[in-house]
Amino acid sequence: MKLKFAALALVATTVAAAATDLPAEAGSHGVKVGVLRCHIDGGVGFIIGSSKDVQCVFKRSGGGHEDYEGSIGKLGVDIGVTKQTELAWIVFAPGKLSHNALKGSYTGANAEATVGIGLGANVLVGGFKKGINLQPISLQAQEGLNVAAGVASLHLR
Repeated sequence: MKLKFAALALVATTVAAAATDLPAEAGSHGVKVGVLRCHIDGGVGFIIGSSKDVQCVFKRSGGGHEDYEGSIGKLGVDIGVTKQTELAWIVFAPGKLSHNALKGSYTGANAEATVGIGLGANVLVGGFKKGINLQPISLQAQEGLNVAAGVASLHLR
């Protein structure tokens, strides 16, 4: 099981890393400034929601990284138990970000399904003046037995 999860997490990380090599381009989401990878602690969904601790690393497109910690919560259907979860987002911003610029709250839609090993998607917007977009769809790999859909919130500090 751990080998399958490692393979799934590797796929998510590889896609996110490949996206980092893409040229930064302006558009409706701003300029791609890096990749945010988060490890989410396991836990239990409480039918109408959940909250779990996260540890994240933001890797800038131009080099360098920043560590963040915080929490991720879901409001809506969240039934089941998860062991570990890895997420990766491509980060878009209006321009160059200052140090620790990802601190803040992000909200959006969430959907995931897990039977043994599963995948999920998260659409989140927030940060400074709601100007930072965490990739329209994040990559998520997790272990457990779970189904969730609703509103997700990510708080980074």
